[in-house]
Amino acid sequence: MNIPSEPIGSLPRTVDVLNAMAGGDGAALDEAVDQAVRETIDSLQDLGSTVVTDGEQAKASFWTYPVDGADGLAPDGVVIPYADGHQRQLPRLTAGPFRYRTRADQYLRTALRHAKVPVKQAVVAPSALSLLYPPQGIDGYPREAFLDDLLTESEQEIRGCLDAGAHSVQLDVEEARLALKLDPSGGVLRDFVELDNRLLERFGEAERARIGVHTSPGGDQDSTHSLDVDYAELLPELFRLQAGNFYLALAGEADQDRVLRITAEQLRPGVRVFVGVTDPLDPRVETADEVRDRVLRAARHIPPGQLGTCDDTGFSPFADDRSTSRQTAFAKIRARVEGTAKAAAELGG
Repeated sequence: MNIPSEPIGSLPRTVDVLNAMAGGDGAALDEAVDQAVRETIDSLQDLGSTVVTDGEQAKASFWTYPVDGADGLAPDGVVIPYADGHQRQLPRLTAGPFRYRTRADQYLRTALRHAKVPVKQAVVAPSALSLLYPPQGIDGYPREAFLDDLLTESEQEIRGCLDAGAHSVQLDVEEARLALKLDPSGGVLRDFVELDNRLLERFGEAERARIGVHTSPGGDQDSTHSLDVDYAELLPELFRLQAGNFYLALAGEADQDRVLRITAEQLRPGVRVFVGVTDPLDPRVETADEVRDRVLRAARHIPPGQLGTCDDTGFSPFADDRSTSRQTAFAKIRARVEGTAKAAAELGG
């Protein structure tokens, strides 16, 4: 029995990367990132990861990396409040046409130079970037024109990753659960799903099998933005997305069996669900036996042939989040990999 286990994406940046980001020296940052990606991938491979990521070492933010440093943006966009009281604020688009300044395939190509196993690439979903467009609109650049440009940019990014040799591409739709907090009627969430499906419809069935969707209640400075939103309100809508893989935060949920039952009700043939078995927001490192037991619990609801494991979310998805050390992150990943293997052996037996 094989149960795949994958990281979500980000890992704490190395000290050299953080110092280079703060110093503003592009050449120094490139050198620090290349070394950090090498160290990250080597560490993941040494832990037994059969799929790796670059740890998003070059991204200051998993959410805004395509437009960091771009023109036509103001700093006073949508505010994302977290449970501990801190906030993140997105930029606000002030003019069109909308274009990516950076695409993730450039990160992927760096990772592929160092990896000996398949590489997954995380990208931000169009639904997340749609929040950059202001509610009051932009003169001469209507919202639908913006969305068309956004979908084209996102499609080109994903195709670039697939063509470059990505094992899979993961759409980060962390804003999905948050949408229900911003609009309890569900209208914003439905709009997000429709937009992301417009993107997925641009790909063939074989390509969509290599595209996944990750959702979580957020993870920043050991806090969340939407853990209080009931998964039961999210999952039926989320599973309308025509993706081949789903990565669901689960380890941090109070009633995991309930979430698994809801997930099983929505599961389609040919879809694989990766359930979170480690919680990056919990400073305690899970044991391999705890992970094994979580996998076995999940297998009571989800057919093992459609089951995978992951971390609930990325570690330190924003570069200034230093709440988790690299040592802790890799220890949790070791527990995930070893615990998943133990569960797979039991299920196979």
